Amino acid sequence: MTRWTAADIPDQTGRTYVITGANSGIGLEAAKALCASGAHVIFACRNVEKADAARAAIDGRHESMALDLSDLDSVRSFVGALGARPVDVLINNAGIMAVPHGLSAQGYELQFATNVLGHFLLTGLLLPQITDRVVTLSSLMHRAGRLALDDINAERRTYRSWPTYAQSKLADLSFAFELQRRLTAAGSPVRSMAAHPGYAATNLQNHARPMERMVMGIANRFPMVAQPAHLGALPTLYAATLPDLPGGSYVGPNGPGEMRGYPRLVGSSAAARDTSAGAQLWALCEALTGSSFPVAA
Repeated sequence: MTRWTAADIPDQTGRTYVITGANSGIGLEAAKALCASGAHVIFACRNVEKADAARAAIDGRHESMALDLSDLDSVRSFVGALGARPVDVLINNAGIMAVPHGLSAQGYELQFATNVLGHFLLTGLLLPQITDRVVTLSSLMHRAGRLALDDINAERRTYRSWPTYAQSKLADLSFAFELQRRLTAAGSPVRSMAAHPGYAATNLQNHARPMERMVMGIANRFPMVAQPAHLGALPTLYAATLPDLPGGSYVGPNGPGEMRGYPRLVGSSAAARDTSAGAQLWALCEALTGSSFPVAA
């Protein structure tokens, strides 16, 4: 299917989705499409007021819950508030991009804490009640990433916002593949997928430095450069809803350079599929979050 769209989503009636960062951009467009297909969507967002405002314009079944991925205590509070409710699909969508150096509530570099550690802990805590799959958002930038697992806080090197963002997106993809390896080894029916949107015009760029925001803001105005968020959400929706998609799939746009287009399976860097690096990343995330997640069938 070279032109798969949201109209091709199977009926999602009776299914529950948790989408992090669903109040704007790709997360919001994915939530709209899933609600329109009958799903119940939980908007897991740092700012509940913004989530409520976004939901006000959406028909269907949905709710807001507070979740700040940069704060591991907030992640645990979210899971506690959710209780034992079954979740069919978790979409690890939220993220920050190329921000100035900062530290999370637990003292970790902010991009790694938000994009990687928060989603790692959320996935691990929810895994016993996830019935179908986990979809983790990566980026074309993962190909420029290098995992400096011995210096996540950039204490022994100069902090640079874009390489650090690329590292976090490589870590997200490595985590998705490592999770699938562990699910397969355990004989679990749950699947781990990954997706990237290509270049989509969203407010993710608002986190960058002023000059970078200006340049990307100009680029976002040209349809031949940046596709709209509803098209950028298609790889996520494809990864989240295609019934027979195998675990470990990575989905992106089918256009030139994977910058835009309709969803299809895409390749990744060799670093993302490095099994040793994936295991080391998993061990580091367990150590930094203080939580161990043996995957069970």
